[in-house]
Amino acid sequence: MSALQQKQIEEAEFSNYEALVGHMDDPEQDHVKTAISFLQAANDELGQDGLASVSSFGAESAVLLHLISRVDKNFPIFFLDTGKHFKETIDYVDMLSKRLRLTNVQFVSPNVKEVAELDPDGSLWESDPDQCCAIRKVNPLSDTLNGYKGWITGRKKFHGGGRKELPRVEWEEGKIKLNPIVDWTADQIQDHFTNFGLPQHSLVDQGYKSIGCEVCTVKVADGEDVRAGRWKGKSKFECGIHRAEAMKYAENI
Repeated sequence: MSALQQKQIEEAEFSNYEALVGHMDDPEQDHVKTAISFLQAANDELGQDGLASVSSFGAESAVLLHLISRVDKNFPIFFLDTGKHFKETIDYVDMLSKRLRLTNVQFVSPNVKEVAELDPDGSLWESDPDQCCAIRKVNPLSDTLNGYKGWITGRKKFHGGGRKELPRVEWEEGKIKLNPIVDWTADQIQDHFTNFGLPQHSLVDQGYKSIGCEVCTVKVADGEDVRAGRWKGKSKFECGIHRAEAMKYAENI
């Protein structure tokens, strides 16, 4: 099969999901009801082991997880357990899962042999952070999502960088990728925490606005972008599980 034929097949398959976007454009619904409607439609269309979500259980993760819990508390949620997380994050996974009564949160770990071969002393994050993310996040997630038709992320445009033009629906490597709260503002995120009594990650009050692995996350100063504390001082802005070319079939939605 030629590259052109493959692209045509993928574009045709992607078009089958364009109707989902209609659930995000109802002027009679507020942003919370709109997101829940979108998630419900996606679950109806792709559910039954066809759709999952990936969560970092970071600074803002509780919002999307709360919305998902309103649709299906047994929805598959994958947490990439890199072995480099803050202890506070691991504690937050347990606490938030119980608070929202999520019954299908799964820890996804790196391949032990791959880590032993490529990062025997655990210092790869310093010399080659892209490779570190590849073996601890990208590869494990790719293996885990094998067999799923699509997945859900909590990315938002206000995070800046390459996320400013983020579409609501993407197509990436044969899978649909959904961003149900992509247009939410920072104020709407915080209001959701307040209005629904959601617990914050304990590191937020210490100045961490975006929380990833402990070795690659620092506090954010006033006036800096939300994600300025990730891979500080390095020419790296994403871990690699989200790829820019994923937007190629979603530009006009």
